Amino acid sequence: MESLITVSTENLPIFSENSTMAFADVTRTIGPRAMQQIMSFNNKTVVNKVPPDMMHLIDPHWYQFPPMNPMWHKILGLVMIVLGFMGWCGNGVVVYIFLMTPSLRTPSNLLIVNLAFSDFIMMIIMTPHMMINCYYETWILGPLMCDMHAMVGSLCGCASIWTMTAIALDRYNVIVKGMAGKPLTIKKALLEILIIWLFASIWAILPIVGWNRYVPEGNMTACGTDYLTKDWSSKSYILVYSIFVYYMPLLIIIYSYYFIVSTVAAHERTMREQAKKMNVQSLRSGDNQNISAEAKLAKVALMTISLWFMAWTPYLVINYVGIFGIAKISPLFTIWGSLFAKANAIYNPIVYGISHPKYRAALKEKLPFFVCGSTEDPSVAAKTAETSSTTTT
Repeated sequence: MESLITVSTENLPIFSENSTMAFADVTRTIGPRAMQQIMSFNNKTVVNKVPPDMMHLIDPHWYQFPPMNPMWHKILGLVMIVLGFMGWCGNGVVVYIFLMTPSLRTPSNLLIVNLAFSDFIMMIIMTPHMMINCYYETWILGPLMCDMHAMVGSLCGCASIWTMTAIALDRYNVIVKGMAGKPLTIKKALLEILIIWLFASIWAILPIVGWNRYVPEGNMTACGTDYLTKDWSSKSYILVYSIFVYYMPLLIIIYSYYFIVSTVAAHERTMREQAKKMNVQSLRSGDNQNISAEAKLAKVALMTISLWFMAWTPYLVINYVGIFGIAKISPLFTIWGSLFAKANAIYNPIVYGISHPKYRAALKEKLPFFVCGSTEDPSVAAKTAETSSTTTT
């Protein structure tokens, strides 16, 4: 019996460290099929649930990460439900109020409507995709819907930032140039909106036709540009795209608002000095009230743009980290790019709803259950109080 045990033990194959590595080398080939072979011997990875028709889009970089905790998918899905509902309602209400109220149909407000429309389209299309994929914990909608998802995100994002740039230039024209500037007309505003959407469409379509490509992100619940492929074609698209859709608008906006703030500050200083000479508290009336209103609108637009850049900067950082190989990108890290980018769609209706008195008044008339706070214009209230005081005296 002892001899039999000894013989059977001696005949067992012994796998040393070198032989295990050699065995792994046998299965190591190039491409997703090789990664599937390795996965059959090793622990599961974040790519384990990816459908076969999506495997050719998965970069080998993601095979080194274990599956994400299902809790993160549940949290992301719940957050997307909340953001989607707020984005649909908020932006839909803004478009409805501005288009259905004759007093709000001004050329400048057409740009605001276009901004809300862009955010509405992004949320109405992209939110359901992410909710479904968060439920299945991977991208299950196929390559075509991956392209559509990423293309809509690029299209609406580019349209939003250039619409905000157009709003900044319009404020610059009104406040800084004043009477010397050409006023924005309905036709000119519509032409600007058309050019913005054509420009955004070009950048959104380019990855479809071969300059870079759209692939699933590391969390496998959203799609975006390929920032892990090391060839110059993929890198060049991200670099050029960031110049025309991030840095150039940012510089234009900074330039516009620098002179807007300088002009308003100089105007306010002059008014205070003049009021001091005349021994009165304020000189605001007539045209000065209009200038004050324009300054308030400029502050609103500046706040909106700042929030937009806070929302899209994480995506820029992730793309730059990928193309330059600055650090290792984890699947969990890619969630924040999607989350912050989608969250910007709910900022605009909140900002304009709080700070636009005529919009709040129209909202109270048409949809009173959406109103929060006072709907009275502070300048009108001040004039009313002054008139009542004079009448009483």
